[in-house]
Amino acid sequence: MEIMIAGTDTTSTMVEWVMAELLHNPAVKTKVHEELTQVFGTNIVEESQLSKLSYLDAVIKETFRLHPPLPLLIHRSPDESCTVDGYTIPKGTIVFLNVFAIQRDPDNWPNPLEFKPERFLNKKWDYSGNNLKFFPFGAGRRMCPGVPLGEKMLTYILASLLHHFEWSLPDNEELELSDKFGFVAKKKEPLIAIPSHRLSYESLDM
Repeated sequence: MEIMIAGTDTTSTMVEWVMAELLHNPAVKTKVHEELTQVFGTNIVEESQLSKLSYLDAVIKETFRLHPPLPLLIHRSPDESCTVDGYTIPKGTIVFLNVFAIQRDPDNWPNPLEFKPERFLNKKWDYSGNNLKFFPFGAGRRMCPGVPLGEKMLTYILASLLHHFEWSLPDNEELELSDKFGFVAKKKEPLIAIPSHRLSYESLDM
C-alpha cells in the first residue's frame, strides 16, 4: 500500500509540475508539440514509440531538476561513524540530502532557476543516481525502486495529454510556480488548465 500511494502521489505531482512549466514556457510547449506530431502524426500515442520523444524526456528531467518530488529524499543513518568531506557523521545520525538545493546550485548548473530542457539533450543524464548533480530518485542501493515504471508512466501520460489536447490558462488567471513543503513538494496553488482538442477524432487512427 505504501509503495502504491508513494508512486501515485509523486507521479501525479510531477504531471502537474510539467504542465505548469510548459504553460509558463510556451516556446518549450511548441517544441514538445512539434516532436509529438513528428513521432505520432495524427495517431494515438503508442508506448512502443516513447523512446523517440527525446525532447519531452528532456522537459521531464528539467522539471525533476527544478521540482524534485522529495526535496530532502528519504533520510539515511550510518551504521558506523564516518567522515564525509571533512565532517564527522556519528553512528546513528539522521542525515537528509537536500537534492532541491543541489539541483539548483549555480556551481552545478548555469542559470539554475531558468527552465531549459536543452541541458538534458546530450544523453549525459539519467535517473541512475551516478551523477550527484542530478539524482531526484536518490542514489545507491536505497534509491527509488520504481524509477523504470514511474519514468514510463509519466512520459506516457504527458505525451497523451499534450498530443491530443491544447492546454491554456483560464481568462485572467496568472500562473505561479511556488511550492509548499511536505513529504512530496506540490504546487502551492493547484494548477487549473483548460483543454481543447488539438487533433480531431476523425483524424485519429484508433
